[in-house]
Amino acid sequence: MTISDLLFHPGLILILGGALLPLLPNPGRKVALLAIPLAALWCVWLLPQGEALTLPFLSYELMPLKGDPLARLFGTVFTLMAFTWGLFALKQENVLELSAGMIYAGAALGVVFAGDLMTVFIFWELMALGSTAVIWSAGKPAYSAGMRYLGIHLLGGVILMAGITGHIQATGDIAFLPMTADGLPYWLILTGFLINAGAVPLSFWISDAYPKSSYTGMVALSAFTTKTSVLVLLRGFPGEEILIWLGVAMIFYGIIYAILENDMRRILAYSIVNQVGFMLTGIGIGTELALNGAAAHAFAHIIYKALLLMSAGSVFYMTGKVKCSELGGLYQSMPLTAVCGTIGAFAISSFPLTSGFVSKSMIASAAAGEHMMLIWTLLAAASAGVFLHAGIKFPWFVFFQKDSGMRPPDPPWNMRAAMVLFAFLCIALGVYPEPLYAMLPYPVDYVPYTADHVVTQLQLLLFAGLAFFLMLGWLRRTETITLDTDWLYRRWARSISVQFVENAGLARDSLMNDLRSGARATIEAVRHYHGPSGILARSHPTGRMVFWAVVMLAAYLLLDYVIGAR
Repeated sequence: MTISDLLFHPGLILILGGALLPLLPNPGRKVALLAIPLAALWCVWLLPQGEALTLPFLSYELMPLKGDPLARLFGTVFTLMAFTWGLFALKQENVLELSAGMIYAGAALGVVFAGDLMTVFIFWELMALGSTAVIWSAGKPAYSAGMRYLGIHLLGGVILMAGITGHIQATGDIAFLPMTADGLPYWLILTGFLINAGAVPLSFWISDAYPKSSYTGMVALSAFTTKTSVLVLLRGFPGEEILIWLGVAMIFYGIIYAILENDMRRILAYSIVNQVGFMLTGIGIGTELALNGAAAHAFAHIIYKALLLMSAGSVFYMTGKVKCSELGGLYQSMPLTAVCGTIGAFAISSFPLTSGFVSKSMIASAAAGEHMMLIWTLLAAASAGVFLHAGIKFPWFVFFQKDSGMRPPDPPWNMRAAMVLFAFLCIALGVYPEPLYAMLPYPVDYVPYTADHVVTQLQLLLFAGLAFFLMLGWLRRTETITLDTDWLYRRWARSISVQFVENAGLARDSLMNDLRSGARATIEAVRHYHGPSGILARSHPTGRMVFWAVVMLAAYLLLDYVIGAR
């Protein structure tokens, strides 16, 4: 390994570039925001298959750069996402966010190309720090959410490190390969990965922290943490059955909470959980078709989710509003944003001729192929639920419902360009999925556009659309707050801790009072016997003292005689 080799690591290109951004003047910074991800994308496609870099560490061999089809797939979409986010954030004046966002993306790429568990952990923790900085860069209102976010990810990091340590101790190997040993380290590593994936019941950090970031920050946050977790689960735990049921739970959890939510960015945050659930289900099924489907869906999801959040971010940027109950009618003055947001909504709903259709249908087909009819039925029902909360609810209440009276224009040219680019990709991949299929880790023998697939999906979407408008009165948003599982530690656990502190304070005060009373009683007793007028401090005649000395001596001699006689 040489320094020149390190310079071709896509993740290090983004990390070093992000660290240098604050040192550049404003025009140079804008150029760097676009040029750095393109350079990293170029290096992704230059990397050979297999180990590209090795580094000795103690008695082990680190592999910070290892290429394979899965790494190239995720490396491509991550660098493409970093470029488009840079374009969307081109006029963002917060240099901390820009720098942290680029470092965050680079750390995610570090995990993508890591060939050993130690390298995974190092970049995993750097990713947590970078994403926290992105949240905090939004200012004081985001500080508390950022602290909670950092706490949950540090907890996940500790669990992951414990699992890695146990795995290395048990096997003597640090290579990141599919896990086979079913022991405590196996479950610790899986738990550490699942925390970052937003698995229930620890999904709350996504809807808690992401919407507190800026209009550009949430776009970056949506892409890397959860999808990096999908990547490591694809590598380490393909076919782990528990992922099927966790994935299904995430799917319906995200749907229910997104339907209840009023904040448009929290709606899209919950839909991240929902969509990652589809990917986990595919990983749990574990067949080549299912794993290809999970990988393809992660690729497609990054693009259409970023498009949805860029649309929502543009509305937030131009109006300062995030609640659906305060928005509506914006298609009249923001037509491009409305069109791009609607395309993203169709893609996340797996509408035919969009990217979501050609990826999500692979997972459903894999479930059917393995005769998992319950899972297939749940996935089909979930597809209708996705159309309800993201496919119709988001664009309808933000752009097309009752006129709010606001007439903001479309956002600046760079934000429009970023949305148009991803809207084009959503349609292009849906119409012509072969380039995506060619990058998947296993050979693809799958045709998405069959009469059965298309008709079934259209029936589901039409049914969901009819249900939405029939229940429109119930779905209309009001000024409500949705309680999530984070209530358990933000409210309930907090009240318990406050009560504990109060009781501990009372117990401490009582103990201190008892100690003071005991100390005073001891001092009084000492004064009573040893004070100036105490019994032991009095003067006694010499004759009396001699008398008592003789008595004590006689008693001693008598005792000695009795013991000796025995």
